[in-house]
Amino acid sequence: MYRKIFLLLSFFTMFSVLSACSNTEVDNKATFTDSVIIDVRTPEEFALGHLKGAVNIDFNASDFDQRIKSLDPKDKYLIYCRSGNRSSQALKRMQEYGFNNIIDLGSVESASLSTGIDIIS
Repeated sequence: MYRKIFLLLSFFTMFSVLSACSNTEVDNKATFTDSVIIDVRTPEEFALGHLKGAVNIDFNASDFDQRIKSLDPKDKYLIYCRSGNRSSQALKRMQEYGFNNIIDLGSVESASLSTGIDIIS
């Protein structure tokens, strides 16, 4: 009797864990597909290779703040750069302007690995 109860509980636990994993994967894919992807590198760096669908807003450009302020702070944003330094600074600046739904993906390579989005030229 106890063995049957144990097997039943084990089955439900395993099913719950597997269901949770698959929902997380779906949620992650949804996060990437309904987000604005921002590459904060220079236009020259962007031209050498960027995530497909990314928008280039150069963190070091004089109009960075103006371009960021023109975006909808309610949208979801994924940001990246060459090494993760500029994207982390850009994230902080965006938060100062009321953006709350931002993910810093670090470098362009790690951004591609995290999202599954190809790097194109």
